[in-house]
Amino acid sequence: MTYSNLNLGDMIGIVGGGQLGKMMAQSAQRMGFKVAILDPDKDCPAQYVAHEFINAEFSDEEALNKLCEISDVVTYEFENIDAKQLDKLSDQFNIPQGSSAVSLLQDRLTEKQTLQAADVNIVPFLEITSEDDIHKAIDEIGFPFIIKTRFGGYDGKGQIVIQSERDIHDAMKLVHETNCVAEQFIPLYKEVSITVTRDIYDHVVYFPLQENEHRNQILYKTIVPARIDLEEKAIQEANKIMSKIHFIGTFTVEFFVSEDNELYVNEIAPRPHNSGHYSIEACDYSQFDTHILAVAGWHLPKQVNLLSPAIMMNLLGQDLDLLQSEFYKHPDWHVHIYGKTINKQNRKMGHITKLSDHINQDEKILNNKFEGRKS
Repeated sequence: MTYSNLNLGDMIGIVGGGQLGKMMAQSAQRMGFKVAILDPDKDCPAQYVAHEFINAEFSDEEALNKLCEISDVVTYEFENIDAKQLDKLSDQFNIPQGSSAVSLLQDRLTEKQTLQAADVNIVPFLEITSEDDIHKAIDEIGFPFIIKTRFGGYDGKGQIVIQSERDIHDAMKLVHETNCVAEQFIPLYKEVSITVTRDIYDHVVYFPLQENEHRNQILYKTIVPARIDLEEKAIQEANKIMSKIHFIGTFTVEFFVSEDNELYVNEIAPRPHNSGHYSIEACDYSQFDTHILAVAGWHLPKQVNLLSPAIMMNLLGQDLDLLQSEFYKHPDWHVHIYGKTINKQNRKMGHITKLSDHINQDEKILNNKFEGRKS
């Protein structure tokens, strides 16, 4: 795999035009690069900040080739791109991230097997292809456990919690549709994540450990720094993962923290992640800045510094209706609206970040504001 260093004015191609692609593009443009976006949605958020926009399906080989041909480097904002297509393109064009991470991580079974080989701490799991496998999971893992589809699924989609024999019928519906993985359900104390960037020179920078709260399996808020002393352990686990999986650019490792303070790797996102959005205001480099530096072949800073503790709250479709009258009252809220044309309940439409020296107090204030979410 060959890499090249970009010059000012060079074009960065991004596969995907959602909010991550938009924020990548904005970071790239601040550094003096041009941006080309490929996305099937003609109204995707990133197309409004792109120099070039290719409106095509992600599987459109001709369109992907066109994006690569007009770009000096290509990156992606999500991992559900065809790994075989990406591998073929990586042989011809400058795609520093390559295809191996996508190939390993878009399949939950392969991801878990890779993590197991990296000797990181993960919850017990089994491949599920039949009803017999479900009964095997009951015997070996025990109730409760979670069944997740091997491919696809995000924000709680494609998974079912199995509490007892009564839930097996619902589980079988999912298993009949596609192959799955069963994971032991861990009583959680907290959920945390760590965002990491590696450049082509093998220099790595770590963002502070992020404390996350999910509601209805969608990220509700992130608090930084995490109020738990597990950052060094999280970095150690991330380093083990990097020894087994090729990463260039920004990626995030999500962890469960059990009630006995054990850290378990949950999932890996091989690109910037929702829980890292606070870094735009709260750090001297955002997760998007370091990603662009890495894929452009530029050097990363020696380290990323947290300038202020922060709280990041996601804005879902119902929040825009509920809180529109609140935004103008809070100049201390850094408001990001992604520009999606369709506003739907539980769809991520934006986020706000509040810098704070009084995290617990401000968390209560923001929770009170957001508790009125319509459901």
